[in-house]
Amino acid sequence: MADTADTRTPAQIEADIERRRAVLAETLDEIGVRVHPKTIMGDAKAKAVSHVDHTLGRAYVRVNGVVSGVKGQFVDAEGAPRLERVVPVAVLLVGVVGLLALGSRRRSVPARRRR
Repeated sequence: MADTADTRTPAQIEADIERRRAVLAETLDEIGVRVHPKTIMGDAKAKAVSHVDHTLGRAYVRVNGVVSGVKGQFVDAEGAPRLERVVPVAVLLVGVVGLLALGSRRRSVPARRRR
């Protein structure tokens, strides 16, 4: 049978106990920081911000793709406008704006009173 007698001196045992207490205190401090409400809220906030950033990044990529697709419909490979597509859209927009302006003008003119 092996001899399991402790050959440390009382001073060595006390030093070992003190070292283990320090390590335990440090571990408890770390646990305290991790479970502190401010730490939990900060972690949750960071996670939410990260999620929003990721979502906005994906949205930006999609919008950029749509804009590039629309631009491709109105601009040729050299960057010159495709007049056969730009002119009808411009005429349509001018017509819609004109109708809106005419409609708002009619609403803003007060009705004439009979005398």
